[in-house]
Amino acid sequence: MTLTLPTLLVLDADPPPRLGRLTGRARVVHTDAAHLAERLPEADVLLVWDFTSHAVREAWPGAGPRPRWVHTASAGVDHLMCPELAASETVVTNARGVFDQPIAEYVAALVLAVAKDLPRTLELQRERTWHHRETRRVAGTRACVVGSGPIGRAIARTLKALDVTTALVGRVPRTGVHGPGDLDRLISRADWVIAAAPLTEQTHGMFDAHRFGVMQPSTVFVNVGRGPLVDEDALAEALRRRWIAGAALDVFAAEPLPGDSPLWGLPGLIVSPHMSGDTVGWRDELGIQFVELYERWAAGRSLVNVVDKKRGYVPGH
Repeated sequence: MTLTLPTLLVLDADPPPRLGRLTGRARVVHTDAAHLAERLPEADVLLVWDFTSHAVREAWPGAGPRPRWVHTASAGVDHLMCPELAASETVVTNARGVFDQPIAEYVAALVLAVAKDLPRTLELQRERTWHHRETRRVAGTRACVVGSGPIGRAIARTLKALDVTTALVGRVPRTGVHGPGDLDRLISRADWVIAAAPLTEQTHGMFDAHRFGVMQPSTVFVNVGRGPLVDEDALAEALRRRWIAGAALDVFAAEPLPGDSPLWGLPGLIVSPHMSGDTVGWRDELGIQFVELYERWAAGRSLVNVVDKKRGYVPGH
């Protein structure tokens, strides 16, 4: 009797995932965004390797069967969720755990770079200018980290190691985590406000003119969550008027950030190209994580990193 292998459909990005361990255990089919809709009905499992693509959201509502399981090689799932997928019986998992500490280290690097005025130091070096300045002490400052998932908690732990007093804000208050009702009070006292929340209906645009107005003139804002958490026009106004001291954005409403975007030239803003979680070997880690999940799925064991499709993230923490 011929054994029928499950069909694993991979929405590709370059370089493709290493799936050699699944040889003989899955029929692997690769597709691009343009052909995803026609390939979806044949798939038992969909691996969204191209996690910057919105192709799943666009293709899912079509006719025919749909995969029983979708895994995205990213922490966020907003790029693939649509009402039809949310209402289906398909299980969605994410790459929870891979990016936590790298992003935390990146945030700590930004805090130190801004406090110690490293961008200006490098600029002066290029100009061959000797200009002595005083810089800020990090120890004893206050941070408010918005987003209490694994990434937010890793950021809080790393900042505490720098002796930064850190408050964590989540969707619901619990031991060690403040609720949304405390957000304005906490950011009004914070030297560092770090956005690390998932993108949901509740968090879309949460950092607006009001929130930037609540912050201190000495506050630095950092976004390593999702671009649409921030009203970018309101942030630009806050920086131009010096309502806040500075900002660092690793994520944007439009990516790549267009060359004519005014954000590039804003005073006090550090722009990075969505790289805070991407350390050497990160793609291999994502591939290994998926293969381990696939082995659980094929063995009939329960999956981990299961996303609550209504909430838009993995609950429970």
